[in-house]
Amino acid sequence: MTLVLHSHPLSSFCHKVLIALYEAETAFEAQLVDLGDPEGRAAFLKISPWGKMPALVDAAGGRTVFETSIIIEYLDRHHPGARRMLPTDEDARLEVRLWDRVFDNYVQHPMQAAVSATLAGEPERMAPHAAALEASYARIDAHMTGRTWAAGDDFSLADCAAAPGLFYAAAVVPFPAEHAALAAYFERLVARPSVARVLREAQPWLRFFPLRDRVAPRFLGDEA
Repeated sequence: MTLVLHSHPLSSFCHKVLIALYEAETAFEAQLVDLGDPEGRAAFLKISPWGKMPALVDAAGGRTVFETSIIIEYLDRHHPGARRMLPTDEDARLEVRLWDRVFDNYVQHPMQAAVSATLAGEPERMAPHAAALEASYARIDAHMTGRTWAAGDDFSLADCAAAPGLFYAAAVVPFPAEHAALAAYFERLVARPSVARVLREAQPWLRFFPLRDRVAPRFLGDEA
């Protein structure tokens, strides 16, 4: 297999790249990374010196690619599939990159900080991160009013970032009732076949998510 994605099915940033791969129908091999296993961690550090997932190894291209946004753009350029995740128009690309950064920096990062506080047994540290998410929700809701996707008319890199970020963030801070556009956008995301597939694949691993009890039963397979 030319492309190997080193990832973990519980990681939100790994979800982001998986969504893009499934959208493009790009063939790849998934290599599970277990950072809790000393041998597995040592092996992965030889691939990714920062120890961060995911990492994409392109054997044919002789490249190892890091950082989710770069991985997805690399795939668009060198392994284009059924659907591209960035538009060809330069101004439209900037808009996609902007909202990709918004979802990574202002949704994923505070969400991960809040989850880390839970793991550390310091729930009181969640408050500022929850407040940051609430502020982001308000801005995203305003942006999504009258829109289908985050940037332009088509599903893009920005939506690949939005889906996992909002999925896990909703367990930290549920979407306020007044943010109807945000809630509707989330429903469109989770109904997207690529996103639904990623969430199904993550389902057996969600029992390890520290805030599992706050995840909607429909995503856990717990519905009767």
